[in-house]
Amino acid sequence: MDHLAHWLRTSSFTVVFTGAGMSTESGLPDFRSQSGLWRGKDPMQLASTRAMMENREAFVEFYQMRIQGLLSCKPHAGHECLAEWERRGLVHGIITQNVDGFHQTAGSLAVAELHGSLAKICCFACGTEYANTRYLEDQGTICACGGFLRPGVVLFGESLPQSQVDQAISWTEQADLFIVLGSSLTVSPANWFPQHAKERGAKLVIVNQEPTPLDAWADEVIQNERIGDVLQRVGQSLGK
Repeated sequence: MDHLAHWLRTSSFTVVFTGAGMSTESGLPDFRSQSGLWRGKDPMQLASTRAMMENREAFVEFYQMRIQGLLSCKPHAGHECLAEWERRGLVHGIITQNVDGFHQTAGSLAVAELHGSLAKICCFACGTEYANTRYLEDQGTICACGGFLRPGVVLFGESLPQSQVDQAISWTEQADLFIVLGSSLTVSPANWFPQHAKERGAKLVIVNQEPTPLDAWADEVIQNERIGDVLQRVGQSLGK
């Protein structure tokens, strides 16, 4: 932890990349584990552009369930540490695969959401945005214009939001310290960002329950530890 604290103090530009492991510590399920959201389900039937157009009842029920789950959880100590480090000028950008919005709830401002956000819903017709609680109301899937309201997440069959990808690339190319928290780094573009940062000379730290394909590239690997515990202990070292 002292190594990471020292690197945070001396880094001129630190980027954090968060994956599902960051969210599961708040009580949210992941997708692909044995207890994940996709167990026994076909994501193309529930979370795709095709499902939104042709299987709308199941699509809405799935996202209502996800929003209810989201509202029952909150950011954990790890989210709060990152927000505090941003306020202190120690973290300069967070790139996240997660859609829970917990980084912003905890107080982080510089966040690139690669997969959108379930904290909001928007009209498929006019683009008007609403709080996600609207989806749980009677007639909550209908916009004032009469259009269908959809979650603000990237569905299967959609591209990642270019503005968020561009921001993530910009931060990655400036990083001299890149910290991965809770991502298996097995799919693109998740595995591209830390690899690109390392190729450009950044120190790479990976905190994840399981090994990742980029562990051999990393300057520090921390496994079998809760992210919140790790960041709190780093915070204690920073306070020395």
